[in-house]
Amino acid sequence: MGSAEYGDAAGLAAELHRVLKLTGDLVAASPGANELVDRVTGHVGVPLARLVLVGRAWESWEHANLQRGVDAYLAERGTGPDWFGIAGGQRGHEELLGMLAMSRRHMMYELGAVDFATVAIGPEEATEVVQLGLIATTAPDGTPVVLGVRGANPQFGQQECRLEVVTADRAVATATRERIEELMVRHDILRGQVMAFGISENRGNELLTFLPRPKLRDEDVVLPEGVLDSIERHTVGIARHGERLLAAGQHLKRGLLLHGPPGTGKTHTVRYLMGRLPECTVVVLTGTAMQFVQKAATLARRLQPSVVVLEDVDLIAQDRSHGPMMGSSPLLFTLLDAMDGVGGDADVTFLLTTNRASELERALADRPGRVDLAVEIPLPDAAGREALLRLYARGVKLTGDLAPIVEATEGVTASFAKELLRRAALRALAERPDDDIVVGDDELAAALQEMQDARSSLTRSLLGSAPEGPGEQVRIGGQFVRAVPTVQKFP
Repeated sequence: MGSAEYGDAAGLAAELHRVLKLTGDLVAASPGANELVDRVTGHVGVPLARLVLVGRAWESWEHANLQRGVDAYLAERGTGPDWFGIAGGQRGHEELLGMLAMSRRHMMYELGAVDFATVAIGPEEATEVVQLGLIATTAPDGTPVVLGVRGANPQFGQQECRLEVVTADRAVATATRERIEELMVRHDILRGQVMAFGISENRGNELLTFLPRPKLRDEDVVLPEGVLDSIERHTVGIARHGERLLAAGQHLKRGLLLHGPPGTGKTHTVRYLMGRLPECTVVVLTGTAMQFVQKAATLARRLQPSVVVLEDVDLIAQDRSHGPMMGSSPLLFTLLDAMDGVGGDADVTFLLTTNRASELERALADRPGRVDLAVEIPLPDAAGREALLRLYARGVKLTGDLAPIVEATEGVTASFAKELLRRAALRALAERPDDDIVVGDDELAAALQEMQDARSSLTRSLLGSAPEGPGEQVRIGGQFVRAVPTVQKFP
């Protein structure tokens, strides 16, 4: 083929491409060519090129709040639940206007069904939310707008839920979004809940789990006289008299540190406080979830009165001058910033627990406004051990003499006492499976002997008893049992 012929062919191909493109554009622009675009532009009343989008993203766990805010807004505007969806691939990568433009020009998207999802709104409750959908309504001033809601989609890298408001005027879209945000605050599902941060096993993104609120009575918490009263004054007392304290110029934010050996009841005391503060929002952080302390503090400030629980805080707040942990800890600085970032007038309690109070970073432990009160949860004394044994024997018939058990268990923790009664109850069931559970001297002695067996040294250590040592012989019923060696207290 000669150059002239080649040039004619190339020109013809280019002209054909131009004609086909022009034809496609004319067809796409014609009314009824694309139901999705026509439904949006027809309601707003302006062509696609003049549409304006105002949006905002929230953390994935706010999806139920976003749905509540939108539902409340639609009810205000008298809009029925006439949602419509978008069909087509790769929807997770595009915002609404982008999908409309690609739908008009390339027919990539079309009118489809609404995508729904189910999300938790409590320990045992869930609700349906729009995962991807649109609805035609009006702005607060009556201007036509279209709302778009989409949930998080980790598969496409979308870790947040999102609201998109489409209309012809940015100020109108902004006013609509702001009204929905106000309604989200009014109908906030997170307020008053007990929640815990965690990590998704599948994609590594953070999750927020709802937990049931514990219901413990005063008698369920066995501590030395005056200890629980001191703790309650610093938490429940401040919450009860918050308004008067503020009026008197006193700050509400407080930090409480519970310290002591493992198994003495620090977590149990925290659970008791959760029940004593039924109106408070509680956010629990433990283990790897400590990395979300800044988000937890933000939630606590928003949902006050609230409590942020950091269990085993020494894992991130060990004194930077100590041994292999020397140097700075990014999580420690995040924790300090989070505690400092909550204003003194905020009704927020930072409730920390540790097994190693002496190793805590001094900037955390000594700075006023971070930790105001440190309370030791010690090993139970004789009276405490007897109270614990009776507490854990509530569900059985206890006929044994507790005095020798109390004597033989000096230095053990509450966890040890709880396990001792459980094993005694199991022995009673094994002996008399069809009768009521009766725990007498024989069951108590056998259970204690079992827990002091050489093969149980690791168990004793984990439950708060020294792993080795001869111990003295104590008579329980008709048996002599080696007493539990006293566990060494932590500094």
